[in-house]
Amino acid sequence: MNLDPLVPIIVSTVIAATPLIYAALGELVTERAGVLNLGVEGMMLVGAVAAFAAGTATGSLTVAFIAGALAATLLSLLFAFLTLTLQTNQVATGLALTLFGVGLSAFIGRGYAGMPIDRVPKLDIPGVSDLPVIGPLLLNHDLLVYLSIALYFAVNGFLTRTHAGLRLRAVGESPSVAHAIGEPVLAIRYLAVMFGGAMSGIAGAYLSTALTPMWVEGLSAGRGWIALALVVFATWKPLRVLLGAYLFGGVTVMQLYAQGFGVAVPSEFLSMLPYVATIVVLVIICRDPKTILLNQPASLGKRFHPDA
Repeated sequence: MNLDPLVPIIVSTVIAATPLIYAALGELVTERAGVLNLGVEGMMLVGAVAAFAAGTATGSLTVAFIAGALAATLLSLLFAFLTLTLQTNQVATGLALTLFGVGLSAFIGRGYAGMPIDRVPKLDIPGVSDLPVIGPLLLNHDLLVYLSIALYFAVNGFLTRTHAGLRLRAVGESPSVAHAIGEPVLAIRYLAVMFGGAMSGIAGAYLSTALTPMWVEGLSAGRGWIALALVVFATWKPLRVLLGAYLFGGVTVMQLYAQGFGVAVPSEFLSMLPYVATIVVLVIICRDPKTILLNQPASLGKRFHPDA
């Protein structure tokens, strides 16, 4: 069987899924601590424009990714201060954060539209990356692709095999009980929100320096919302997040290839396939509330104040 025609589709799927993996795993950790941050889209956009600006100014992609992560982390700190310290509604604040991030990124990015930037290079292992099928599929991606897989193992191991992960999950299930036994609930939640912000920033940086090495307004194109849906789709389990990201990445890529192959379907319909798939999957999962309730952190989205 000749697999050569499938290789570019699979490779494109992996690349398209990478920013979703970063953003969704970051949000998963945030939600396992009991905080619902709907501002992923805004943080991704701010991370994307910050990375692009830093990359074009310094010529260093390392600096670009650090800048993207820091910018989104600062935005997540604003969210954490409002929701954890000032006790504002998490849903409303997250939506406001997305709107703020969309506007801020558009304002900052006005001077960068159309400017070039060097794409994140692919790893090239002499004599190995050129192997038929196996080389392009497994050994010819950029470093961020491999780090996204490493991030899955790190997050999964942290949540299931470490004392710190147990403390974070305890805070997400019952912050009042965790506080009663001496856990710093707000500090743990702050750190979880910051981690989620940093991962969203890296996802955004990947968009503007690797997936589409350029800056345009609204570059994330709804990927932040897909990452949020992925967490629910995965029922807050890291492995399902990873698999779901590749599933949605595949849907995104297939609609692009379908347009290229001249499929007799309006391009607008093909473009909306990833978002239709998101809605369909959520509807299917939510038909059985027990599936959600068994895995959803019990205090997700609920306010907690240690003095209450």
